[in-house]
Order: sequence, then C-alpha cells, then structure tokens
Amino acid sequence: MISEKNYRLGSKSSIIREIFSFGQMRKAQVGADKVYDFSLGNPSIPAPDSVRRAILDVIENQPETIHAYTAAPGDLGVRDTIAKSLNRRFGEEFTGANIFMTCGAAASLNICINALANEGDEFITFAPFFPEYRCWVEGAGATLRVARPEASSFQIDFADFKRLLSPRTKAVIVNSPNNPSGVVYSEETIIRLTEMLREKSRENGSPIYLITDEPYREIVYDGCQVPFVTKYYRDTLVCYSYSKSLSLPGERIGYIALPGRVEDYDRLMAAVAGAARVLGFVCAPSLFQQVIARCVEDTGDINAYKRNRDLLYEGLTRLGYTCIMPQGAFYLFVQAMEEDAAAFCERAKKYDLLLVPSDDFGCPGYVRIAYCVAEETIVNAMPAFEKLAREYER
Repeated sequence: MISEKNYRLGSKSSIIREIFSFGQMRKAQVGADKVYDFSLGNPSIPAPDSVRRAILDVIENQPETIHAYTAAPGDLGVRDTIAKSLNRRFGEEFTGANIFMTCGAAASLNICINALANEGDEFITFAPFFPEYRCWVEGAGATLRVARPEASSFQIDFADFKRLLSPRTKAVIVNSPNNPSGVVYSEETIIRLTEMLREKSRENGSPIYLITDEPYREIVYDGCQVPFVTKYYRDTLVCYSYSKSLSLPGERIGYIALPGRVEDYDRLMAAVAGAARVLGFVCAPSLFQQVIARCVEDTGDINAYKRNRDLLYEGLTRLGYTCIMPQGAFYLFVQAMEEDAAAFCERAKKYDLLLVPSDDFGCPGYVRIAYCVAEETIVNAMPAFEKLAREYER
C-alpha cells in the first residue's frame, strides 16, 4: 500500500499552480499578450547585474570545485559572509556556525518544522498564510492551527491567537511581509506576540519556537521597516530565500539562521541537520552558494514593484474594488465582489484575468493578485478589470 498521508497531500495540487498551468494553455490558444496572468509569484524584474558577474567569476575562477559537494550545512566561507551581513544590518552576533544553507525558503521551513515536530504537536500560523504551510506541517505528523487576522489592518487578532495556544503548541510561523496580503507586521505586533509566547512558554515549561518566513524581507515600500524577530524573541528560527530579493526563484538557494542563545541550541541545530538529511536537503546548490556570497546585500529593482503596486492599487480602487494596501512583497489582496472567491475568479477568466482565490490562504472572500509582472500587463488588464466590475454592478 502507498502512503495515504502523502497521497492525500499530493492528490490535491496547489490552486496557484493550477491557475498558472491554465494560463500557459490559454496563452497558447489566444496569445500571451491577451492573457493577464497574476497567478504566480514569479519575479518579473531581472536579477541584478552583480548576479551575472558573480556567476561568471565563480565559473571562471573555481572550475575544480564549483560543482562539487559542500559540507551539509553549506560552505563555511559563505555562511560566515551571511552571518557578518546579518550582524551588520540587524545588530546580531551570528557566526557561520549559526547559518545552515538550504534549497530556498520551502526547504528552510520544511527542515525547521521537521526538526521540531513530534506526533501530536501543533503549529500555529496567521491567516492569510501560504498554503504549503499545511502540507509541510501535516507531512511532519503535526497539526496546523490558523488564527484569523484583525479585520481592518490584517495584523494579528490576538484574542483568536490566545484561544489557539495550548500545551501542544510547538511553534508559531509568521510571514512578514506577508504572502498573500503584502502586510508587514508592525513592531507593536511583534512585541505583543513575543510577550504572549514567553508567557505561554513559562506556563508550558518548555519553549514555543517562533519560525519566521522571510523571502520578502527586502521588498518593502515607503520606508516601511520589517522587525528582525531574533532581537525580540530568543527562540526564533529565521528562514530566508534569495528567490525574491535577487529574482532567483528557480535556483533554490536560501538559509536557516539559528541564534546561539536559542534554548538547547546544540540539540536543535543537530535536529536541523537531521531533518535536512531525512528530507534529502543535504547540500544546497554549490554554484549559487558562492554567487549569493558575492552579492549578499544586493537586490533587484524594488522600485519597479512599487510602481506596479501603485498602478494596480490606484487603478482597481478607482474602479470600485476594495484592496489591502501592501507595505511589502508583490501581492495585492482584493476583496471579491461576491462571497465565493473561487466563483469570482472563474468569472474573471471570461476576461482572461487569472486571479487566485483566497480560500486556501485561510481567508475566504478575497483574491490574490501577483503584481510581479511587466508594467504593460497591468495597464492592458485594466479594461478587463473594469468589465468584470461592471458585470457585478449590473
């Protein structure tokens, strides 16, 4: 017999990927310029030129080692470089030993969840949330509990969060800037969250860990600051990816940062290594470990995403749509014009508008629009958005 758990997880595909695949088929039928595909968070701006130069430099100067294995946690020189960057930017005290290189944020989160989870444990996250959290938590034999957001700001609803905290709570997962809402959790929110976690950890007699999912950390607008959570809470595991900041989603490169002051640090880092081993994430791509070390604080053109955000937000609100104003990431969370967001997205397909319903994000009644697209896609899509809105007016 096959694994029923994995059959169940695999037989329901990602709604995001389903819509993206539909878009590929539709573009082949009518032409790519006639399909307004806002489904996938695939960065449209190119990687900065420093990435191209770094690739060439590594290939030309390290031909003997560039395709070889590194140590399981990653190349120590690369890890030292990342640690020094985090120390410089966030006042941390990391060394290379605190960094574990991974195949992107998905691997980082999956490793951390598996390093912590025992049968019967619960993990809490906050709606709206990236749907794969459920897959990873359930795949580790634990249960995902979801706290609702505060309705007006999409910060945390702390009353609902407190209701979910229990002796079974092993960890809390936060994603800020958030996918799909673009909201950044404020310092006030982080302080209150961490105070509650400390109180409940004392009550439980064991730490509740805080896992931060941070692939959008650098993609913020209007001077918004993203709190670096290790400065507020001791038992934090940071999961990062260069997929978004450097426009490298297909290269699968990221890291876990584990502060040395985390309770039982040595055992937890060993569990991280063990989870990576069990899951098969034993060596992050060697070439791109060296590449990101050479451009560790570079980013793509964040202003291009800001222009897209402003263009889309202003255009849709002018047409009567209700939107959450994103402070970061590259998604607009828009209220559907009927209760059933999936039905709304199906109706949008009549105009070749490909939007993602919010049900799998744990927050019914909205759609996610990924605006990491070419600017002309947004401009050309506006008449279609208008036709869709007018249909509901009638």
